Amino acid sequence: MTTRNIAAPIHAAMNQFAADNDQLLVGGMPISRLTERVGHTPYYAYDRKLLRARVAELRTVLPPNVKLHYAMKANPMPALVAFIAGLVDGIDVASAGELKVALDAGASPHEISFAGPGKREKELRQAVASGILINIESFREVDLLAEISQDLRLPARVAVRVNPDFELKGSGMKMGGGPKQFGVDAEAVPELLKRVGDKALAFEGFHLFAGSQNLKAESICDAQEKSYQLALQLSAHAPSPVRFLNLGGGFGIPYFPGEQHLDLGPIRDNLTRLANQAKHDLPQADLVIELGRFLVGEAGIYVTQIVDRKVSRGQTYLVVDGGLNHHLSASGNFGQVIRKNYPVAIGTKLNSEHMEMASVVGPLCTPLDILADRMNLPVAAPGDLVVIFQSGAYGASASPQRFLGHSEVTEILV
Repeated sequence: MTTRNIAAPIHAAMNQFAADNDQLLVGGMPISRLTERVGHTPYYAYDRKLLRARVAELRTVLPPNVKLHYAMKANPMPALVAFIAGLVDGIDVASAGELKVALDAGASPHEISFAGPGKREKELRQAVASGILINIESFREVDLLAEISQDLRLPARVAVRVNPDFELKGSGMKMGGGPKQFGVDAEAVPELLKRVGDKALAFEGFHLFAGSQNLKAESICDAQEKSYQLALQLSAHAPSPVRFLNLGGGFGIPYFPGEQHLDLGPIRDNLTRLANQAKHDLPQADLVIELGRFLVGEAGIYVTQIVDRKVSRGQTYLVVDGGLNHHLSASGNFGQVIRKNYPVAIGTKLNSEHMEMASVVGPLCTPLDILADRMNLPVAAPGDLVVIFQSGAYGASASPQRFLGHSEVTEILV
């Protein structure tokens, strides 16, 4: 068997997967055979080799004293989390449910952190009992954690999530700057730190996350620099030395035509400089980069089968057995202002010369259920497999899977 990369003109983002003649290969297996192994469509498939390669790539970029954490909200599939937990230094969770998955995956509680603007008292109790680091996001949480710590006779490990006074420029989703539900406004942090000290919580550091899905290295470097300087200023008010500084992530992946892969070179240089500076400014602190989409997004595909082919007033529609109920982001209904197509292919007809303009639509009774809108695709028929790339992050867990009573989607790690 000979393999090759998918032709670049289709979409550069698809080149991480190999092909054998007309067939896409996932985990070294032809897509048609993989579908038989799964037993049905639709399904998500995540490639171990690609996950491992992405972490290895980052290890060549990050200085030795900068830790790599996986933001589990990007993809909480238990098998994937268990696999990636063995590759990264820590896991960041956003609920007690995710905490259970991380602990079950074997992640060290010392390297698990918990963020989220609406933590319930029960979740905070679970977090303290587990011995993980809790990113405080309000004055309410300080008082609750003090009561829980006293009740459990176990000091809560805490960091302060800071809402900075700047944004990540060019970010697809801004998580800081201006009024935000996330974290504590920077100007209020000194008062909160005093209360943390008064309540005898085990303060460890700061968490700053300005935004996500950014493809501009200069913007990420600017946010890292500003985050570092802000944390350094706030450390003067801390009740104990800073031992943890999460500079966030924001590393994006290309989804749409014209987008280029993030240049990691400037980020490497910037982090090296900050890490060296931290040895002097914050000698006890571990610097942390928190990444989700960048680690897993390009390692996953969504596979769905064509069940009908129809032409309406000159427009060809390929009707498939999965839709926005499984892949909300590909439908454009997960934050896109103007809908754009994810990279899409007919997984068993990669070399076909017979092309047509077609739309791929799901089985749901809503005009929003569009997975590909008027794309140039190989001529396809019922039984053919449609593959949506860049689907390893914010797919199954970010979609309304019970909408209209359709079955939930299968996820596999290959």
